[in-house]
Amino acid sequence: MASTWKELPEELSRPARRLAEELRAIKDTAGLSLAELATRTHYSRASWERWLNGKRVVTEQALEALVGAVECDAAELRRLWRLAVEPAAEESTAAEEPAADAPSVEEPGEAPVAVPAVTAATAATGEESAAEELLTGGPAAEEADRPAVAWWRRPAVLLSGAAVLALLLVLVGLRITRHHDQASAADAPTPPAVPSAMPVPSDPVCQAVGCAHKDPKATGCGKDARTLQTQVISKVVVYLRYSQTCQAAWAAITEGEPKDYAVITDSTGESETALIHWGYDNYSLMLNAADPGVGFQVCGFQPAGHNCTTTVVNLASVVAATPIPIGPASPPPGAGAPTTPGDSASPAQAAPSPSGSPSASPSTSPSPSPSTP
Repeated sequence: MASTWKELPEELSRPARRLAEELRAIKDTAGLSLAELATRTHYSRASWERWLNGKRVVTEQALEALVGAVECDAAELRRLWRLAVEPAAEESTAAEEPAADAPSVEEPGEAPVAVPAVTAATAATGEESAAEELLTGGPAAEEADRPAVAWWRRPAVLLSGAAVLALLLVLVGLRITRHHDQASAADAPTPPAVPSAMPVPSDPVCQAVGCAHKDPKATGCGKDARTLQTQVISKVVVYLRYSQTCQAAWAAITEGEPKDYAVITDSTGESETALIHWGYDNYSLMLNAADPGVGFQVCGFQPAGHNCTTTVVNLASVVAATPIPIGPASPPPGAGAPTTPGDSASPAQAAPSPSGSPSASPSTSPSPSPSTP
């Protein structure tokens, strides 16, 4: 399958042109397209396009791949490749042949001048001419009288060497400085990590379903949070927390240890978990509590066991029916305090609130720690 080829570049040397024409002939004889040639030789189609159009001389590896992929004269192809990659050698050899046959021309009354060539046949004539010029004071004598300049005394060489030396010194200095800085940083004590405080918005940024599965502290819903239910499991206390502004509820856990957790679940099956990763408390993300018919319950889990609060529905009405206590958190002095070691707390102090909501006194109703919304 013959191809319509582009003209080879005019500046292409004669050996490289012959090699490109031979490669084109091999491709046409084999009837291969560029894509098929690339597949057989494992060299890209773009590479073969450059080699066949004389933009580049084909590499030796690609040439061997072509010899193994198609039928061709491998010896001739390798010979053409060597001539193409060494065009200077061939041109030098071609220039020597006519120079060896050219006769020297002598003019009467002048010293014989040999044709300048570097062959062995004209070396003796060149030496005799140079010797005669030395005797007669010609150009050769002037060259002999001029002192040779050592390469290391030439200004360009000196400047280049100084620039390279300066660059090496700068690179070495930078490397030493970086190594010293890394060593100093490794030896310096690492400051303790200080957790950054989470910014709290001035007003809640969500409500009802918009607050579902969001952080109550980050959204500002913890500002008006109320504890509606608590439950104690050994030392661990779990809480059902509710924000009337955000109409959302969440779980909280305190006095626990890492891996203790509390889970808030609503009657629709939605849930969130408050897991203690480190420290002794944590809180969960929020659930939508706008629907008064949806009930909420918080269960706490720890190695000593687990327990749950009662299920609470219509959280907004529970908050409305439980006003925020006003006054001192503990009874004033002398108001029911035991007077003797044998006295015990009165039943009114020990009994829980009939509504199931926590008492206002801190001594009978634990509340979340300051880090819990």
